[in-house]
Amino acid sequence: MTTVIKAPGEAAAEKSGGSGRPKGGGSRTSDGMVLNVFSHGFLAVWAILIVLPLIWLTLGSFKTDSQIGGSALAWPSNWNFDAFGRAWEKGIGDYFANTLIVMVFSVPLTMLLGSMAAYVLARYPFKGNRIIYYFFVSGAMFPVFLALVPLFFMVKRLDMLNSYQGLILVYVAYSMPFTVFFMHSFFRTLPTAVHEAAVIDGASDTRIFFQVMLPMAKPGLISVGIFNVLGQWNQYILPSVLMQPQSGSDPERYMLTQGLIQLQYQMGYETDLPVLFAGVTIAMIPMLVVYLSFQRQIQAGLTSATLK
Repeated sequence: MTTVIKAPGEAAAEKSGGSGRPKGGGSRTSDGMVLNVFSHGFLAVWAILIVLPLIWLTLGSFKTDSQIGGSALAWPSNWNFDAFGRAWEKGIGDYFANTLIVMVFSVPLTMLLGSMAAYVLARYPFKGNRIIYYFFVSGAMFPVFLALVPLFFMVKRLDMLNSYQGLILVYVAYSMPFTVFFMHSFFRTLPTAVHEAAVIDGASDTRIFFQVMLPMAKPGLISVGIFNVLGQWNQYILPSVLMQPQSGSDPERYMLTQGLIQLQYQMGYETDLPVLFAGVTIAMIPMLVVYLSFQRQIQAGLTSATLK
């Protein structure tokens, strides 16, 4: 009997069907292609569901009522900005200014206080550290609807109903849990050696935070800042409860989301849908500009903590 000795490569080729590749490689490749096609198809459908309503709203701002009732995606017969002018005259400009006034103070305060709290909880171990951290995180899980009644009476007792400062403080408190949660995770990824070097050089804790650690956390600050801008800009339930005139002499300080509802109320039995569509477009454009301008920074902030 003759014994044939085969090389390891030939034996592996026979086991894999003569191709030199492990069995099942083709099936794994096909599974990957199917998954890739499915994921890209899902993203394409999702993009269509988002983009089409935006296009419909924008085109509706240039149409008449009869054209809006016709074909949904038909091009306007006459491109003019009359609807935007009418929407601005009916108060959208004032609502836009009120929203900017509030957010100019609420967003920086949220970022400052949230990053300071997150930095202390992430870098300084002390008794009760985790309890305070979980207290902040639990705020993000608490539905705002459950706190509307006590929040209303608390702001009323402080005599801050229908005031910018009252809504600013509520926005800051409302946005703090997510800001602390996000920045806490980001500060924990920063290198400890830099902090220790600053301590050796004699820098104070305040100087270390503002001049060393905070610049290093810039990607995270930009990401959570954009989320806070989007969340506070689109907030409706809190302004509806806290920004209502309390008397006949009390001026209206409606936010932009409230203003869109006021536009609908002002129509009454008359229909002027282009004005409403123009108001929604005016409210939508700044957020689109902000998100598209900082899209790369948002992605960098969300992924940098994972890559470090």
